[in-house]
Amino acid sequence: MTTAPVRQGFLMPIGGAENKVRDRTVLRRFVELCGGDAANILIVPTASRRAETGPQYEDVFRDLGAKEARSLPIETRADCRIREHVDSIGVATGVFLTGGNQLRLSTTLGGTPFAEALIEGNREGVHVGGTSAGAAILSDHMIAFGDEGSTPSGHMVTLAPGLGLTHRYIIDQHFRQRDRLGRLVAALSYNPANVGIGLDEDTAAIIDPRGRIEVSGSGGLTVVDPREVEFSSMDSSEPSRPVCVTGVRLHILIHGGTFDIETRRAEPRQLTEKET
Repeated sequence: MTTAPVRQGFLMPIGGAENKVRDRTVLRRFVELCGGDAANILIVPTASRRAETGPQYEDVFRDLGAKEARSLPIETRADCRIREHVDSIGVATGVFLTGGNQLRLSTTLGGTPFAEALIEGNREGVHVGGTSAGAAILSDHMIAFGDEGSTPSGHMVTLAPGLGLTHRYIIDQHFRQRDRLGRLVAALSYNPANVGIGLDEDTAAIIDPRGRIEVSGSGGLTVVDPREVEFSSMDSSEPSRPVCVTGVRLHILIHGGTFDIETRRAEPRQLTEKET
């Protein structure tokens, strides 16, 4: 007897400051991904200390047509062991992690029954989105904090364990707005095994179970591909000195563009007949 393959859910990291008022392209796409008018979305506002964060996303997702949107009051590690919170992932079609402080998010969720249920839920088809801090924690290696600037340097970035929903990408957010190219390249210089994603604000990477990305939103997505790195001076660099890295490939994609991690090929959005 053969078992049907499990359908893994999508990931949707967002670069922060997504539009919540006007066209709401990015959040609308998350609702569509989660089932549209059948969507049942759980909101995890743990990274934020603002009491209104969870209810705000409840209102936005319901206004965009979701059948159900509910914020979970997870503030402590003890909250992550409450059976009702853990079991709620089993009936959700999507889970959304809000912005705030990614270390608050990782130190609260990491290694708890709730985090384990979230990881298992994604394997079984629950889509997981996150904005800003909620985007950074989706990867195996999370950028905890770091310095601004376009040139990498030693000790420019600090990494911490994330949720590990993707082992193939390292995600950074508020990318162009906060000049974070240097810290993403620095993160990849430690071990060029992952691909870096730099997300501008109001911009999302829709990552399918194969690891293929489609871009949605009003900004750009920077792909930093270190597979062909020839040299890095990270191992011998002093903390404040610039790091030399050669052989890095970089792509800038906008709405509708794609990146295939298997072929390492980036493609612009294909124009329709009306647009040509």
